[in-house]
Amino acid sequence: MLATLIPLFDENLIVKAYSLFTQKANLLLNPSLLGTGQRDGAGSIQGFEVIESMGIETISREKEIFVPVNNISIFSSIEDQCKDIPKGRIVILMDNSVKPEEIYINRIKELKDAGFKLAIRKIVVQQFELYKDILSLIDYMFLDNKKIDISKAKIYFSNVYPNIKLCAVNVETVDVYDNLVSEGGYTLYEGEFYRVPVTKGQNEVAPLKVNYIELLNIVNDVDFDLTKAADVIGRDTALVLKLLEVVNRMSVNSEITSIRHAAAMLGQKELKKWINSAVTNQLCADKPNEITRVSLLRAKFSENLAPIFEKAQFGSELFLTGLFSVLDIILDMTMEEALKKVKVSKQIEKALVSKEGDFADVLNFVIAYENANWTEIDRIMLLNNIDSNAVYEAYKGSLEWYKKSFGA
Repeated sequence: MLATLIPLFDENLIVKAYSLFTQKANLLLNPSLLGTGQRDGAGSIQGFEVIESMGIETISREKEIFVPVNNISIFSSIEDQCKDIPKGRIVILMDNSVKPEEIYINRIKELKDAGFKLAIRKIVVQQFELYKDILSLIDYMFLDNKKIDISKAKIYFSNVYPNIKLCAVNVETVDVYDNLVSEGGYTLYEGEFYRVPVTKGQNEVAPLKVNYIELLNIVNDVDFDLTKAADVIGRDTALVLKLLEVVNRMSVNSEITSIRHAAAMLGQKELKKWINSAVTNQLCADKPNEITRVSLLRAKFSENLAPIFEKAQFGSELFLTGLFSVLDIILDMTMEEALKKVKVSKQIEKALVSKEGDFADVLNFVIAYENANWTEIDRIMLLNNIDSNAVYEAYKGSLEWYKKSFGA
């Protein structure tokens, strides 16, 4: 089993929902599934299996989760599979394999009557009229910005189906996102745009971020001075409070006498990991919250994958590789320029700048996984004799770590 989450934003760059995309088996190892066999598994929906396995709060707190179904799985016992999942959090996401035919329309009505929210994707303009009986029942419509003129589609839906919430998907750049927001009429936005660095204009780092970069450079020295790191932490009240919170969780009866004392209680290794995570979190304060989440999940996922890629001894370095993989976005400059500000090893720099070297294979795998590029993931797993269940557990572990560490 493989699973990943694709964020959906509102007009304020706040994540309001996630699409949960899954794959049950490596299609390159199971060529028969490339045909009609890929639709096997009508008895259960993989997305619900993942939610049950991880727990809905580990996947996302409070937000809606879009769970894909196809023309076979839509007839599975969705009602039974969701009996322990808050129905208001689930949106059944259909695709164009669900045809505008009586058998499907009746099933969609059953789901609607059962209280489920419904969405559909991969419908082109020429099919809008054909799908009118289904469109009259859905709550969300996904409009693909790369394949159709969604501005014209928006006019059509605002006139014919004004109650449907429109989702602009495959939005590639910030400029396109800004234009769509200014036009109005869309509820959600999905695409690469939030991960594209803004490198035009001012390249100076904001004064507040300079302090955080100094701290990163201190702890990423080969043998950093713990007391010096503690003194820099002391300049930022938010970091002080977070450090004390972490130390108090570790030792309930401890009497912390100073910031240096708190840092010493964590120890050099744990303090380094905590600072890298906490400081990256603070650096992202002026960015979409999803950038923080992406950075931290990439870090932990990369670390968890280290033994799977036979790089167990490089777990800490892979953690930093994932963590700093969005440094260009955080600092609004190219990756080359960003890494002149923050000290990293040559191996990490090579992976981040040119996507080559000892750590690049793990980083490239993590990014492909994040994008639900299952064909590339299947290829890498096949070449490296990697078990998909081990990968799933590594990803699940990163979500659980994120929830425990950051409460989200």
